[in-house]
Amino acid sequence: MEVYEKPTAILVSLLGCEAFRELLKQLKAQYAASCDANYDADALAELFTADAVWDGGMLGRSEGREAIRQFFRGSSQRIAFAIHNMLNPIIEITGDTATGTWYLLQTCTYTNGNQAVLGAATYHDQYVRENGVWKFRHVRIESHFWTPFEEGWARTQFIQRR
Repeated sequence: MEVYEKPTAILVSLLGCEAFRELLKQLKAQYAASCDANYDADALAELFTADAVWDGGMLGRSEGREAIRQFFRGSSQRIAFAIHNMLNPIIEITGDTATGTWYLLQTCTYTNGNQAVLGAATYHDQYVRENGVWKFRHVRIESHFWTPFEEGWARTQFIQRR
């Protein structure tokens, strides 16, 4: 009987990690969908802990859920259309905390000049499970390029947004 107890415990542990990994993928998908729904600030804010940080680097930084909500409330005035493609997640889980790294490939339209833009970045996320629910504790975006669609990143890596 003891021969099967250890592998069973390992299997239960692995299945638990895979279930948590899937929940974290769903959290990121909800984030992307809320961004793509005209930056639904209330839906986005609920995905973060009360003391969370959203650090977009050149895009701005917000500390606390309410500041994050306010940031996203203004986003639809700057970006009229966006599609966030989240790719190649690497997720590490340790108990009730986790980290995730994701690639972003985004098409969007800046309202200033009705400018079509192609962007690429890497998300570096920290998650925490609060009352059984996974939330973002810290989101950091490392931008690789935000370029006018018609020019491409080889010609113009970054256009000024602010």
